[in-house]
Amino acid sequence: MPAQDVHIIGAGIAGLAAALALTRSGFHVRIIDQAPELSEVGAGLQMSPNASRILISLGLGDALDRAIERPARISLVSGHSLRKIAHVPCGDFAAQRWGAPYGVLHRAELQGMLLEAVRADQRCHLQLGKRATSSDIRALADQDGAPASPLVVGADGVWSQTRELVPDAARPRFSGQVAWRFVVAAEQARAILDTTNVSVFLAPHTHLVAYPLDGGKVINMVAIARGTDPGKTWAAAERPADREALLRDFGDWHPRITGLLRDVPEMTWWPLFNMPDGRWFDDRNIVLIGDAAHAMTPFAAQGAAMAIEDGYELASAISAGGGDPAASIRNFEISRRARITKARNRAAFNQFAYHARGPVRLGRDIVLGLRRPESLAADLDWLYGYRSQGT
Repeated sequence: MPAQDVHIIGAGIAGLAAALALTRSGFHVRIIDQAPELSEVGAGLQMSPNASRILISLGLGDALDRAIERPARISLVSGHSLRKIAHVPCGDFAAQRWGAPYGVLHRAELQGMLLEAVRADQRCHLQLGKRATSSDIRALADQDGAPASPLVVGADGVWSQTRELVPDAARPRFSGQVAWRFVVAAEQARAILDTTNVSVFLAPHTHLVAYPLDGGKVINMVAIARGTDPGKTWAAAERPADREALLRDFGDWHPRITGLLRDVPEMTWWPLFNMPDGRWFDDRNIVLIGDAAHAMTPFAAQGAAMAIEDGYELASAISAGGGDPAASIRNFEISRRARITKARNRAAFNQFAYHARGPVRLGRDIVLGLRRPESLAADLDWLYGYRSQGT
């Protein structure tokens, strides 16, 4: 595959991050996305140090610094009593311990800073409003003839078309969980939570994550509850019956939280899908990254971070691969699979811990309450302290 030719399908976080990393290694990149314009609304995300470190290395440090809020802690709180159980220090502690900031921001702000950098990069060509089917993608991959065809990177999300061309790739499956996303004014939430930091409210079968956005003016909230498989969809506006189901799931929570859930005027409903283990590479010139390869539930808040890592690690692998790029991508797949498996296992552990009930819940609270905050932070060293080559 020529060093100057890479096609990326999808202009989300994974695709844009990969494009910037690839051009730094001398590649020319064409990005294709079916959306006529790129916009992400109504969703926040947590930016952990393993990802912010990469963004800084890509020249986005100043933009990131302007966009993120830097909470001083992540608190674990009882959803029934509002009692604080434990906390993990962040803020200056995170920057010192892990060498890069931990923060929260709108997904739109992250995509916007990546998009601005891509548009300013003469080696990137972005084409919007073009839907690439699996046959279109195959034509891109074959346009110069094997084995010197251009690399095609599938960054087209959980319902990837590119994945159809990778033998033995996995297929998304519904996790049994849905995420209800909404924002409230900070003043409205002040009686319930610390509006300057991240709060994770825990209860059997359900949990709620809250953190500040827009300079602390609003609180982004994500309520996780059980749900039914909606089929091939990503997000949808709620229906009246949906809110009733959510309130039933949170019916035994503290009245201030159930009141908030009842009174919020508008929510967005996101079914959560994950991917079992499967191939990401066709052993020739098509490779998957981000959710197209390994969609995971958000219980470790690592979806965006793993996508950013993917793009950077792929560029590093190819640029260092010498005369055998296919071997380099196979090595990328192997090493990334190990990392993704650990992140996925952490998400599964968090789900178990967050949703624990009965004696397990009581034991969880006792153990967490006895541990020092710095000790809890040390459990994240392998995740937050991860350094990609060159960062």
